[in-house]
Amino acid sequence: MKQTDIKDDLASIRSLMERSSKFISLSGLSGVLAGVYALIGAGYAYKLLYTGPSRTSYYFAEAVSLNEIMVTDIGKLVYVALAVLFASVTTGIMLSYKKAHRKGQSVVNNTSKQLLFHMLTPLLAGGILMMILLTRGYFGIIAPASLIFYGLALVGASNFTFTDVKYLGLLEIALGLICALFPGYGLYFWAIGFGVLHIIYGSVMYFKYDR
Repeated sequence: MKQTDIKDDLASIRSLMERSSKFISLSGLSGVLAGVYALIGAGYAYKLLYTGPSRTSYYFAEAVSLNEIMVTDIGKLVYVALAVLFASVTTGIMLSYKKAHRKGQSVVNNTSKQLLFHMLTPLLAGGILMMILLTRGYFGIIAPASLIFYGLALVGASNFTFTDVKYLGLLEIALGLICALFPGYGLYFWAIGFGVLHIIYGSVMYFKYDR
């Protein structure tokens, strides 16, 4: 057997092992679109908070009390966040399913279940914590908490998918910690973390794995 044949066989075995232990159907394009959705949501939130009736109080005291921001504004922000989340998750599922189907792979398997478990655990914990903070009026902690918990979710999920996801998670955690140092600028950090970083990450993933 030629040496080139042995190398080809080893490469095939390595590929099969990776396919069985890693969820490789994540779509880079879905990351780009998720970033676009986040920027659109952040733009609406900026218009609501900085050009609406509550603009003078929000900028200087993002984390003081519920009276600082109108309750109607809070409700709108929650709906915007949920809309961005729903659009991102739906797009991610659809494009990942399409990619898996194109490559003859299954989206639902033990690896994808493990990925979801390790990702949803910190996300649910962070979501509950943010709802508690929201009802208590600690608005300045919500943005950094969302970035940190999301980063932790990505780092945990990266063990079951592309390593690039871990780097995105570490950047989100770092950005969240920096955000905690600058209360009053949470929306900007949120836009960078969920918007800009997602677009960059999704673009890298697309050109690296999807083409």
